[in-house]
Amino acid sequence: MIFFPYRDDNPTRSFPLVNWVIIVANLWVFFVWQFPLSPSGQEAYFAHFGFIPAAFYGQFSQNDLGAMAWEWGSVVTSMFSHGGLMHLFGNMLFLYLYGDNLEDALGKVRYFIFYILCGFFAAFAQSLINPLSEIPMVGASGAISGVIAGYLLLYPRANIRVFYWFFLFIGTLYLPAYMVLGLWVFEQVIALPESMKQAGGVAIAAHLGGFAAGILLTPFLRKPGVRLFQDGRTRSFTRQSRGLR
Repeated sequence: MIFFPYRDDNPTRSFPLVNWVIIVANLWVFFVWQFPLSPSGQEAYFAHFGFIPAAFYGQFSQNDLGAMAWEWGSVVTSMFSHGGLMHLFGNMLFLYLYGDNLEDALGKVRYFIFYILCGFFAAFAQSLINPLSEIPMVGASGAISGVIAGYLLLYPRANIRVFYWFFLFIGTLYLPAYMVLGLWVFEQVIALPESMKQAGGVAIAAHLGGFAAGILLTPFLRKPGVRLFQDGRTRSFTRQSRGLR
């Protein structure tokens, strides 16, 4: 079964400039810097710009301010780097879907601060699993998990249009955000124990760390007058479908 969210029914009152800048920055880093690299060049890139827990915590035993600044900066550079095209596409789709509304609710400056802070929380959450790990962590998914949390707090009844393909049936369906994003959270929680046993792979702890940061930060950073748990604008479970012959 294919289950693919691709838009929502939640309009914005202003152009999501910061969200688009973040999306374009991620695309630019991947296609201009990463994509042309050879496999060995990719490994060197990740070692240089990825977040490596062992190197990050190792800075505290040094007195080199430059090295310390670089390790803190690696948290940010890792947020704008990706392990492959599908990794990039999945993250940018979620950021495109949910980031514009959150930017609208928080304001441009506070949304950018929110995004970066969620990325930091995500990196630290993942690093606590194995502080001595030398495996680079890259990807925007930790920060985007915070965006998902903010969207879920503010617009749980907004409807997400999803494309589905189930055997001979194909179509689209409006589902409330609390179902679509709640399923995503459930999947992360279920996957956490297994991911903790693996040396690499999907950084589930980072997803949950970013999500927790989003839950904590959204009530404090939202604009005055922006309510939590807002109602939806359209009917849920309306669909268009057809059978295949």
